Amino acid sequence: MSESTKSMFDSKVMGHPAGLFVLFFTEMWERFSYYGMRAILVLFLMSAVGIGGWDWTSKQALALYGTYTAMVYLTPILGGYLADNFIGYRKAVIFGAIIMTLGHASMAIEFAHIFLYIGIGLLIIGNGLFKPNMTSIISHMYKDTPEKKDGAYTIFYMGVNAGAFLGILLCGYLGEKVGWSYGFGMAGIFMFMGMLQFYFAQKIFGDIGLAPAKLEAGEVREPKLEFAEDRLNPFTSFDKVLIAISVVIGVSWIINDPLSAIADKNFLKIGGTDYANYYILIGVFTFMTLIFTRIFRYPKQTRDRMLAIVLFAVFTICFWASFEQAGGSMTIFAKNFSNRVMSGQWATIFNVFNITITIVPIAIISYVLFLLFKQTFGKYPLSNMILGSSFLIIWGIVFWMINRDLGSTSYEVNYTAYEQIEIESPKKGEKPTYILVTDTTEVAKDAEIKTTEITESTVIPIGAKIFTKTESIIEPIELAVGADLNLLKVKKKFIYLNAEKTAKVIALSEKSPIIKAKVSRIRDNEVEIPASWFSILNSLFIIMFAPLFSKWWESKYNPSAAVKYGLGLILLGVGFGALAFGSLSIPQGAEIASVSIMWLVIAYLFHTLGELCLSPVALSYISKLVPGRMIALMFGVWYIAVAIGNKTAGKMGGAIEEITAEYSMTTFFLIFTVIPAGLGLIAILLSPVIKKLMHGVE
Repeated sequence: MSESTKSMFDSKVMGHPAGLFVLFFTEMWERFSYYGMRAILVLFLMSAVGIGGWDWTSKQALALYGTYTAMVYLTPILGGYLADNFIGYRKAVIFGAIIMTLGHASMAIEFAHIFLYIGIGLLIIGNGLFKPNMTSIISHMYKDTPEKKDGAYTIFYMGVNAGAFLGILLCGYLGEKVGWSYGFGMAGIFMFMGMLQFYFAQKIFGDIGLAPAKLEAGEVREPKLEFAEDRLNPFTSFDKVLIAISVVIGVSWIINDPLSAIADKNFLKIGGTDYANYYILIGVFTFMTLIFTRIFRYPKQTRDRMLAIVLFAVFTICFWASFEQAGGSMTIFAKNFSNRVMSGQWATIFNVFNITITIVPIAIISYVLFLLFKQTFGKYPLSNMILGSSFLIIWGIVFWMINRDLGSTSYEVNYTAYEQIEIESPKKGEKPTYILVTDTTEVAKDAEIKTTEITESTVIPIGAKIFTKTESIIEPIELAVGADLNLLKVKKKFIYLNAEKTAKVIALSEKSPIIKAKVSRIRDNEVEIPASWFSILNSLFIIMFAPLFSKWWESKYNPSAAVKYGLGLILLGVGFGALAFGSLSIPQGAEIASVSIMWLVIAYLFHTLGELCLSPVALSYISKLVPGRMIALMFGVWYIAVAIGNKTAGKMGGAIEEITAEYSMTTFFLIFTVIPAGLGLIAILLSPVIKKLMHGVE
């Protein structure tokens, strides 16, 4: 370590180099942008066109979502290689942050679809440069002080969760309550500010992260052999061919999936037959051939340990395929099937809880920021001022959000409609037959009634009886009894339209779908929870329970790796079991429902406990099981496993509409209950075998 790098340890915050906290805040803002955008992406894509969305189906939205979340785990392999061999970690972080900022800015432009696709592409590229190289800087910082590395990664991990928490909370709120472009735009603003504070403080890292020194002519870096029978296993020409085939098939299939779902452009469909499933199976077979032919060329100890990693990778794919429903089908469930309106004392309890969990974490992080200022303001004033400004903006947005929620009022509004009665039950796949309700129609108590709201463009049938219907809205506006307002009905839910949204709906509609309504009563205290809000529970539960799990792993009751994986998968299944049970009251094919939000809270709790069993220990076991010279390669393979899990999550989650129409919502969630729990039991049963393969690694 050079003298300039050693001097970094002279300036400490909470017992660690101040440079760690520069990374802490940089990573925090990057996770803020990633999770903030992810929280509203599916909601935006599935929202009605008139209120800023694209009105996509779940299959279309989750095809794009799955491809995006998969690709952000594939590009770090290339980003890490470029940083290691050419540009260095620091430039990779800066370039990645700039590219991601441009991506968020592009997504904030609503008027053309192409800007969202460009934005997602830029986010994927930028993430590839950014993601692997932040942790690489930390690894080099603590190269000579390994005893402090665990503590450093714990602090860094808290930054990750703080960013995810704030991003989901604030971007989700702005996106749902104000406008989607505000949510996407905010993610970009803080990504940019995070990059600037890193750029202007980068000298604090000494020579860590600079571009690697070039090798002299003929110089070769020899890999280190680590035990008596260890030997090198260079890539053969056959290996390289298999790699090329796997990459081409995998990437093309990942891109083809949303193309076929969204634009009906399936280049794997030949002569009316879709060969996409056969195509990806060939890719999986090719990749597994590559893995196993390489593994069996290693000496026994390395071979066995890598076989253990392969088993862990299979469990990991299944875990993330279920866990990543959080940004897809679980968000759809929160939006359309959960009772998110809290009334009376429950509204007060939620407001107090929400304010507390918002203010306390930001106050703690602000205190850490103050400690960093004390150590670094003199040397890096511009970086500190940018970082300080970002927190002033955050505090301003938080107080505005709290004031807006406390100022929201619930109104009972009346609108007009006419009704029809179903006179003949339809056969499967057919539409029911209705007759109009008139002044002389006798309506049985058990009759199936279809209500048609009267919009500005509705032609009322002759003889129809006009009914006055009642609905409630919750908005931060002041309206008197008798005030007129505009509503839009989307999937059986009524949405209030302000002047801006009214103009947009009229501009985008050939026939006006606007429903004229009038305030009839001002109701008691009520609040509507944003659908994206539930995603913050994961970060909140991690912050609450991570110290307990850390103590557990350090105790004499620390379970084996396979048992940890098994517990993680079983707990994940239990979470989905809660959703399956809570969905029993939802009728087959229902578009909306009002299930208690407690089932979502329980699900996120068990999912987080499962994540704490599996996710933090996964990379740790890779670093222990493979020779040091192969760690970078195996991390790359691990990212591929996570990418496969994320894409599978999108494919499976996209079937929510089909499965609930054909079977039920309970059936859909039972799939994610049985498969992870079953695999978890298998992992526990295989524990003695896997322990033997690990050759003493604990």
